[in-house]
Amino acid sequence: MASKLPQLQSKASQASEFLIKNGSAYIKQLLEDNKQHIKDPPNIETCQLLAKQLFYTRLASIPNRVDAFWKELDGLKQSLKNRELEMNLDNAGLAALFGVECFAWFCGGEIIGRGFTITGYHV
Repeated sequence: MASKLPQLQSKASQASEFLIKNGSAYIKQLLEDNKQHIKDPPNIETCQLLAKQLFYTRLASIPNRVDAFWKELDGLKQSLKNRELEMNLDNAGLAALFGVECFAWFCGGEIIGRGFTITGYHV
């Protein structure tokens, strides 16, 4: 393991030299290619204004999202009422997979909430 350390240090220094030499050119090229997306003047006030506009734009889109949710829910209720919902093996498997995924995310959140311990909470 100790013999790999100088090789690793050499590779890291080569990578940092490459970034020092070519990093600014890459950033300049990236900015030039995407200049239509840059808001002038590029200062903190403009960034704060854009952040505020994004927040209130997303806030204004909530009623449309809620309406779409209720339309989807009404469609599901209607299909259940009319027994039009096909429950074949593919749909059942997909529903089971979705349930397992939700349970896995729940368990992961619990483990993270406990401070990355599986046994229990730190008291």
